[in-house]
Amino acid sequence: MTTRTIQRVTTVVLMVAAIAVVGLVGVRAHAQGPGGMHAGMMKRMISAALDEALDQAAVTAEQRTAIYASRDRVFAAMEAQRPDRGAQREQVLVLFEGDRLDATQLQAVHAQMAQRRQAIGDAITQAIVEIHDTLTPAQRQIVADYARTHRPRGMR
Repeated sequence: MTTRTIQRVTTVVLMVAAIAVVGLVGVRAHAQGPGGMHAGMMKRMISAALDEALDQAAVTAEQRTAIYASRDRVFAAMEAQRPDRGAQREQVLVLFEGDRLDATQLQAVHAQMAQRRQAIGDAITQAIVEIHDTLTPAQRQIVADYARTHRPRGMR
């Protein structure tokens, strides 16, 4: 592999990592429900950052439509996998109140939570792949540069 190829691969990996961090922070805020960041606000913040990056990359209307579809699939996955925190807490408390705490049942509750996180992670991964495939190499470079310089607060 040439140095240039290694740099490109590194750039893509860093961009994917930055987007994943933004996505995971958003997922966490979204999952917090009424006590956390409002889902609508999170969607607006992510969409605004995405729009700014796409504007800088001078994407076509067709590319923007495809990228928005990917973004919307992630938002839909997040909504579909949004946990009912009260129900989860109640499940654990019912297990805890019992005469005997069955670790297998408790692990099943945790496994269900992990499956929800995994489904969201899979949707984010798919969106990153789709966006990568939609953009030209030059546009990907611009978006990666944007992601490097516009990291979420606390991630600098």
